[in-house]
Amino acid sequence: MAAGLLAGTDALAAGQGLTLFQASPAPGGQTYTIPADSLPYVLLLPFLPALLLSLSAFTRVAVVFFLLRQGLGNQYAPPNLVLIGLAMLLTYFVMHPIVQKIQAEALDPYSQGQLAAEAAREKAGDALKGFMFRQTRAADLAVFMTEDAKVDLKKPEAVPFHALAPAFVTSELKTAFQIGFMVILPFLIIDLVVASVLAGMGMIMVPPQMVSLPLKLLLFVMADGWHLLVGSLVASF
Repeated sequence: MAAGLLAGTDALAAGQGLTLFQASPAPGGQTYTIPADSLPYVLLLPFLPALLLSLSAFTRVAVVFFLLRQGLGNQYAPPNLVLIGLAMLLTYFVMHPIVQKIQAEALDPYSQGQLAAEAAREKAGDALKGFMFRQTRAADLAVFMTEDAKVDLKKPEAVPFHALAPAFVTSELKTAFQIGFMVILPFLIIDLVVASVLAGMGMIMVPPQMVSLPLKLLLFVMADGWHLLVGSLVASF
């Protein structure tokens, strides 16, 4: 592969493209190339799932779920696969209207030949930017905007994507931590009460988590915690 990349530098300099590989089952085999301008996008392909999830509701939901598990004091239940799966399902539910809008305004017209590729990309980008803009704080957005740029709150499509994307993720993390604090606070009170009672009884050798974990699970179940938490997360968007 390294030899192929080195051999393709002349082609890059000539603007012909970079040869990925050559299939020669017979004389005159087909050579597959990509334009040199597309090389950065090819390099970004391994990170594409993480980037797409970061630009959706997944960040907020996943962080809150993991903070909930931390507050419960159980590092193994629910397992990571369950939390990630539930976070992705909730993300799909929250983003479904946006996906439908992109499908109706960009993908369908493009597939039917009614819209050019560039126009379809702009339509899809505007729909996603509208969702991201509604969840982004103005203070976070101002950090990534140039000093002479003015943000028009009525025109999210005018905000450059390179500034909106990190501002959106920053706002999502802040919101997730705020929700996580409200989730963890009752569990923290239980931990403090249990630790004080055990210390007052002279049972300092008993791990407080052994007593507080069943109490926290009981409180969470009695309060119908999953229903409240999932409903609050969905409503927060």
